[in-house]
Amino acid sequence: MPTQAWSRRKVLASMIAGAACAAMPPTFAAGRVAAADGTGLLLRDVRLVDGSGAPARGADVLVRGDTIERIGRLSRGEARGLRVVDGGGRVLAPGFIDLHTHGDPLESAFTPFLAMGVTTVLLGQDGGSPSLEGAARDASSLAAWMDAVDAATPDINIATLSGHGALRRRAGIDDGTRRPSDGQLARLQSVLEADLRAGAFGLSSGLEYVPGRYAELRELRSLGPVVARFDGVAMSHMRSEDADDVRASIQELVEASGPARAHVSHLKMVYGKGEAAADGLLDFLRGLRGDGNSPTADAYPYEASYTGVGILFPEWALPPNDYAAVAAARGDELRAHLQARMEQRNGPEALLFGTGRHAGRTLAQVAAAEGKPFAEVLVDLGPGGGQAAHFVMDRALQDRLMLAPFVALGSDGSPGGSHPRGAGTFARWIEDFVVRQPRVSLEDAVRKATSLPASILGLRDRGTVREGAKADLVLFDPGRVRARADYVNPTAIAEGFDLVLVNGRPAYEAGEPAGRDGRLLRRR
Repeated sequence: MPTQAWSRRKVLASMIAGAACAAMPPTFAAGRVAAADGTGLLLRDVRLVDGSGAPARGADVLVRGDTIERIGRLSRGEARGLRVVDGGGRVLAPGFIDLHTHGDPLESAFTPFLAMGVTTVLLGQDGGSPSLEGAARDASSLAAWMDAVDAATPDINIATLSGHGALRRRAGIDDGTRRPSDGQLARLQSVLEADLRAGAFGLSSGLEYVPGRYAELRELRSLGPVVARFDGVAMSHMRSEDADDVRASIQELVEASGPARAHVSHLKMVYGKGEAAADGLLDFLRGLRGDGNSPTADAYPYEASYTGVGILFPEWALPPNDYAAVAAARGDELRAHLQARMEQRNGPEALLFGTGRHAGRTLAQVAAAEGKPFAEVLVDLGPGGGQAAHFVMDRALQDRLMLAPFVALGSDGSPGGSHPRGAGTFARWIEDFVVRQPRVSLEDAVRKATSLPASILGLRDRGTVREGAKADLVLFDPGRVRARADYVNPTAIAEGFDLVLVNGRPAYEAGEPAGRDGRLLRRR
């Protein structure tokens, strides 16, 4: 975990290591044998890791259309007319499902995700909902966006949640309102129900951000029964992830969800240290889990979070308050708050800007270059001053959290984002936890990236390799998987995933995008 001694030297070392990996050629590429008529695809001689957690086994897998038709051993005669890919003993697994993603398939491709084996992403996180421009206050805006994605044929499967903050605004509730009226809550429930009927998989909240931070338990509780009626999931960027507050935040999520299934987004303990602290938090979560196996969680294998610098500012300096007026009237108090907040968060060396004119430099470096205290730099930037990587987590603690059987993977990344998790999470999971320092079996590592997230979302036809399931598949050699992204080059494409099928057709092959056969997935 970075401390006050954390410096640019660590970033440069990471960059050099990433460049070294990039220079290493793959030992062999995915086999390409064109079919005579394109009627199907046969993956021959693969090591099948089916996503259920069962032991790997040798098999051939026949795909026709978008469906897995047969698993077993097929004769050469049965393969006539098919495209044949020789697995050579490589692993064939279900496509990975990323439970926490940002971005918009109408604006950008999800190539970095496909390159690390992801075939389905879940959007609508942290209380925000995707929508068509100009439709933000239209109660059908999420449904309209979903229809547009459906028609656009994305390169990856897209699922979405309905965001609580977006619901608030669409229901006409002002950002600063803390106690909505009964009528406003009724409108909130109505808009949520419309989103769920359109196929959203549940509700997300962002209780550390505006406007979610102003929502009280009464408001949040009013939405849980609506989510439950559609058998959805209630996911949350909780009110606090600090070590002293995280248990109370999880308890609030469970109470707010009521009869709905609760899910903790990007599980972490900011300021916590060591495996014992992780075990204590996991024991607390286990104590809350009932017959419905809720709450669940997702996590990513990095010690830095990535979010706006607004989380450093006190509530009285955030919207809807006038920041310029606040800074002018309470400047000394604001500087003192920011000074203490950053010292608590490992100092200015532990904040690496990812956007804006300071991108690629730490807060300490910016302060030194401008010849002013770091708190003054933050005051000048304001709460809307950009995104940054915050090195506030302990690696040993985070790694232990990831091993819990009810914790799935969620990158919290986006295409073109400034944190390496958007291009490296799933590759790093295989590379670091299965191969380099084995802490989990390959079978369980795949389960936590496939059937576990599928069960959390309620995806019944994806997440496992079985006859009749949709053919979202990934072919790879675990020993060749490399996460090349780092904090200097956060979009570097992962290596080692030779062939990725989305709905039965190649979406990523031999290091290149290969097609656009993704779908807008709707909760049924």
